[in-house]
Amino acid sequence: TEFTSKMISSKMELLKLRTGREGRVVSALRMLKQYLFRYQGYISAALVLGGVDVNGPALYTVYPHGSTDKLPYVTMGSGSLAAMSVFEDGFKMGMNEEEAKNLVFHAIRAGIVNDLGSGSNVDITVIRKGNVEVFRPYQIVCKKSTGSSGINAEYG
Repeated sequence: TEFTSKMISSKMELLKLRTGREGRVVSALRMLKQYLFRYQGYISAALVLGGVDVNGPALYTVYPHGSTDKLPYVTMGSGSLAAMSVFEDGFKMGMNEEEAKNLVFHAIRAGIVNDLGSGSNVDITVIRKGNVEVFRPYQIVCKKSTGSSGINAEYG
């Protein structure tokens, strides 16, 4: 997924240089859809794409086989079911930025706590027109173990 994101980012930069103006979110979405569809899911990249352009804010999910959804809130990944339940309970149109960050924190936290495959940090990215702010880590939910549990057992 990291390579796919960097590739689309570089294609968007080339589009900006060729046209002389900022690309639209749907342009990145179309590039992602076509690229992932070409490989029929073998890339296994499940992505959330968000941005602000001349049409306003947009948020999409992009599935590994290239299909997409446009919704007011989205989740992807192994903790997405727990995160989605928090969004469904707490989302309301017209939230201010602090309310939205708090809701996103609780949704990601639910995904982390209810899924062993998720990480331990909550990172939040706020996308505004002309400005992106990354809070990394926004909060550490679970401390990682140092590996010394005090149990002495022989190997084998």
